[in-house]
Amino acid sequence: MSDKSKYLLEVGVEELPYKFIPSAIKQLNDGFEKFLKENKTNYDNIEVYATPRRLAVIVSGLDKFGKDEEKIIKGPIKKVAYNEDGTLSPAGLGFCRKNNLDEKDLYIENDYLHAKIVIKGKPIIELLKNGVPEIVLHLQGSHFMRWGYNDAKFSRPIRWIVSILDNEEVKIKIIDKESSNISRGHRFAQQKVIIGNPDDYVELMRNACVIVDQNERRERIIELAKKEAEKLGATPYYTDDLLEEVTFITEYPVPAVCEFSSEYLRLPEELVVTVMAVHQRYFALYKDGKLINKFITMTNYIGDEFKNIKDGNVRVIKARLDDAVFFFNEDTKKPLENYVESLKGMTFQKGMGTMFDKAHRLVELSKYIGGELNQESQTIERTALLSKADLSTSLVFEFTELQGFIGSDYAKISGEPIGVVEGVKEHYFPLNAESETAKSIEGQIVGIADKIDTICAVFADGKKPTGSSDPLGVRRAALGIIRTILDANLKLNISNLIQKSLSILPIKSNCANEIEEFFIQRLIIFLSDKYSKNVLEACQKHALTNLPDYIDRVEITSTVNNEELLECANRVLRILKEPVQTSVNPLLFVENAEKELFEAINKISETNDYKKYLGSLISINPVVEKFFADVLVMDNDEKIKKNRLVLLSLLKEKYEYLADFSKL
Repeated sequence: MSDKSKYLLEVGVEELPYKFIPSAIKQLNDGFEKFLKENKTNYDNIEVYATPRRLAVIVSGLDKFGKDEEKIIKGPIKKVAYNEDGTLSPAGLGFCRKNNLDEKDLYIENDYLHAKIVIKGKPIIELLKNGVPEIVLHLQGSHFMRWGYNDAKFSRPIRWIVSILDNEEVKIKIIDKESSNISRGHRFAQQKVIIGNPDDYVELMRNACVIVDQNERRERIIELAKKEAEKLGATPYYTDDLLEEVTFITEYPVPAVCEFSSEYLRLPEELVVTVMAVHQRYFALYKDGKLINKFITMTNYIGDEFKNIKDGNVRVIKARLDDAVFFFNEDTKKPLENYVESLKGMTFQKGMGTMFDKAHRLVELSKYIGGELNQESQTIERTALLSKADLSTSLVFEFTELQGFIGSDYAKISGEPIGVVEGVKEHYFPLNAESETAKSIEGQIVGIADKIDTICAVFADGKKPTGSSDPLGVRRAALGIIRTILDANLKLNISNLIQKSLSILPIKSNCANEIEEFFIQRLIIFLSDKYSKNVLEACQKHALTNLPDYIDRVEITSTVNNEELLECANRVLRILKEPVQTSVNPLLFVENAEKELFEAINKISETNDYKKYLGSLISINPVVEKFFADVLVMDNDEKIKKNRLVLLSLLKEKYEYLADFSKL
């Protein structure tokens, strides 16, 4: 007979909000891990499954008993625990009775009575009975409430509970429901599923048309969508967000292909796809790279009659697209430029003016950035002016996630240059941490201007991000600037840009240093997957002056493995605790080593060829070592001492041109 057990918990509920389910999976996993650890119970694996109607946990390789625990307990002081004749006093006897001890179990340590006791591990059934309800009731999420006459809160009413250890029921009660060995299948399938053993659970539920494993369901959705699309010679469009939502609103996904009028394809493509994917959870279809008037919906239906389902979905999308057509037709009665004036009625941020004010700041910032990059162009300034215009259109008011995309389409309809058309769309890029950055120079420059204006406005208003808050998404904005600059290899001084942006805000603030530090933190976090944090920090001086140059220095510094160089550089840094200013006087040299070091330093030319520069630093190691061997820096003569410190200060500058070697 195996000394290991397997436990199954299934909590059946009314349909859960899909956004809560991923959190519930993690909370259950963490809850069981903590529970088993605290009770010193070994296990091999915890698997958490979830569908809209059930949360399930299977714990494999579970010990039948918690481990015995040895514990030292401390009693009263010796003179209180014993009488003068050496017998136990009432206090000593009380200590024994309280802890179920014999006198032979006692010993004295540091003048106090002690005893070693063994706390026997409890049977796993007993532990589960007491612990599992507590784990479930510790789940947290939005809109938890009381159901019926119960005091405890939960996301949705609990309808059934299955609790089985091997082939034996473990009776538990959660809120007002007691457990059994009976689960329920899909709403349109078998409703009484008897679970005899946790090993059978996944297959028994599959036979009842419930795929409990969310990863299996997700793969099934992808497979079915591709299979249905292939029948049409098409490919399905989906995002991770769409897949997650469909996964957690179905127990047994079944595809249905629907068709809508091709007239709607005259709408902006992003709009039609957004209506399908974001608002209706449909899989849009592309054929030969073009959107077609068909889509796939994943039903949670078991049966053969799909006509009503298809008709219902087509009615819904038709209504949504009809609204879009109306808004589109109304919006395009006038050119995009005419919507700029309407931005005066939209507040950007309290104290920072309207979106109209922001648009004009973007024009000024874009002109400045263009000048810095030698990319002055009327299309850049035009893009900046029109970049926020679509926010006052009816279509973007209805579909806010399409800001930029709609503006781009309207710019095209209005006859704006292609650079403006692309720039209006791309200035919001990257849309998230993994998505593409702007390709057009208009999108790059206006995007940087938009993001730096937002960041500076938030900091100037004293609302910098904290661990739990990120006002106006400034962390994402900073990362967007960093990624755009690096991807496009732009030689842009972020420190100067921060000063420029702060100077044109309506609220004046001296927070440039704070913003620079914020950028450095985001930069190091962003690059830490690829480079050592020590190297990133060692090279951070002047990083914001030129990000591509910073990466070049990081690349070369990552290759440093010369102990002599590190020792020489760090010795200089240890001596020069305070900054030294003035020039070297060769007439004050006493030792040849001083002259040799001075000449060696002057031969090192600062260059962007950092591999060559690193070689130059390494080549003077013998000269630096000779200097420290032959020269006493802290000479009694104040002039000689100061001259030597200035000489080392020159050397320090050569080292720091590449990196702060003290951080390596």
